[in-house]
Amino acid sequence: MPPVFEVRRYSAAGRLGELRVPRAGVTVETPALLPVVNPHVQTIQPAQLEAEFGAEMLITNSYVLHGSDELREPALERGLHDLLDFSGAIMTDSGSFQLAEYGDIDVDTPEILQFQHDVGADVGTPVDIPTPPDVSRERAETERATTQERLDVAADMDLGDMLVTAPVQGSTYPDLRETAAREAAATGLDVFPIGAVVPLMSDYRFADLVDVVAAAKRGLPQSAPVHLFGAGHPMMFALAVALGCDLFDSAAYAIYARDGRYMTVRGTEHLEDLTYFPCECPVCASTTPADLQDASEDERHRHLAEHNLHVSFGEMRRVKQALQRGRLLELVETRARGHPAMVDGFRALLDHAHQLEATDPVTGDAFFALSAESARRPEVRRHHDRLGRLDVSGTLLLTEGDRHGDYDECWRLVPPFGPVPPELSDVYPLTGEMPERTDRATQEAAADGVAALVDAAPEATVTVAHRDWPATALERLPETVERVALSGRSTDSYGGQAEDDR
Repeated sequence: MPPVFEVRRYSAAGRLGELRVPRAGVTVETPALLPVVNPHVQTIQPAQLEAEFGAEMLITNSYVLHGSDELREPALERGLHDLLDFSGAIMTDSGSFQLAEYGDIDVDTPEILQFQHDVGADVGTPVDIPTPPDVSRERAETERATTQERLDVAADMDLGDMLVTAPVQGSTYPDLRETAAREAAATGLDVFPIGAVVPLMSDYRFADLVDVVAAAKRGLPQSAPVHLFGAGHPMMFALAVALGCDLFDSAAYAIYARDGRYMTVRGTEHLEDLTYFPCECPVCASTTPADLQDASEDERHRHLAEHNLHVSFGEMRRVKQALQRGRLLELVETRARGHPAMVDGFRALLDHAHQLEATDPVTGDAFFALSAESARRPEVRRHHDRLGRLDVSGTLLLTEGDRHGDYDECWRLVPPFGPVPPELSDVYPLTGEMPERTDRATQEAAADGVAALVDAAPEATVTVAHRDWPATALERLPETVERVALSGRSTDSYGGQAEDDR
């Protein structure tokens, strides 16, 4: 089958793209949220998901349909699109969730994939083995190999123009995830879900989630559309998209509603704890928490599910806009402040800055340094790497103030980037907005930039004129660099003295 995924724009490893779904005759814009539809219990009808919330694609469980005395034959006779009253693309799961929950299912990959094809699914899924986090390496490797055998079986089936997924397993072992992804890609299948990560998200282990996804991405080509199985909470959409995930699914909007839980981009609230709705969606604008608590159970569930969908689809639109402007990492950083575990996830994301930098655009809208973590962004790493390409000789002043003294050249010193030659002063991201009160991590990053320059141009004589850099930053400067301390925070005068003269 010809390639089905095209990337239009990157920000970090996140991408705005298009997934062509031939059997449905539609093209889905990514990143995309796929609401899970229970064929037996539909809190929100698929037609409403499409018309009111803009769902272009949904997911339902073919194993449940396969075993349903009530729905199996209608699904075969009418097809999923008619049965569910949905004109967009429909993906089907295979029963792997039930396998993880109950330990056994009574179908195999050929049978369930053929059934998915026969009921008109647009994207089908083999029976993989969802290996949970933290199991023994031996178990993870054995189950990964079994999943790969099933993917090979799926790749050999003639399923027409139905796309077929190749789930990536490997538990919490990054090397196994990377191997699984590489072997899954070699099958020639179409969409690549990263599986068995729901326990990590449920336990707020976002740093471990980041490492798992980053490992899987290393094993996949850039042309591979990536689905993060079971990821449906808006608080982590930006983080997962920045890693390069394109499709998201979850039944959380309905499950949380039945439990009286109210989603926000910062986490989840219980309806009983709310006096006001902190949201502008149609549900929250037209009712109050007290009204919903007094409503009938069905009405309460429906309205909470509608709100959860509004906030989820709204956040995905914000992610897309951030992608369009090349400012996704700033949205990730903003969302990270909603929960300490999300801060861990953001820091883990920046541990993979070299991976993000491979696709992050060299031009952009603006760079906003919002915290100490901003010093670790891929734009900073790229600038440090490119300092080694510059031709520098003679005496060079790098200053946070104005030029002073007799130097061959004078460059700006801009934390966290470090040395900025005059010809690059008006080039992204060096035009970015920085807080006036510079933190230690930002100053240390600037010192690393100086070190990169000096390492590439050892014949140059470099002087650094800094404003109150801590010892941890000064220690990162090469010994050959002369240090001069500037007085005050203003950059309109030099006013410095050599540190060894103070």
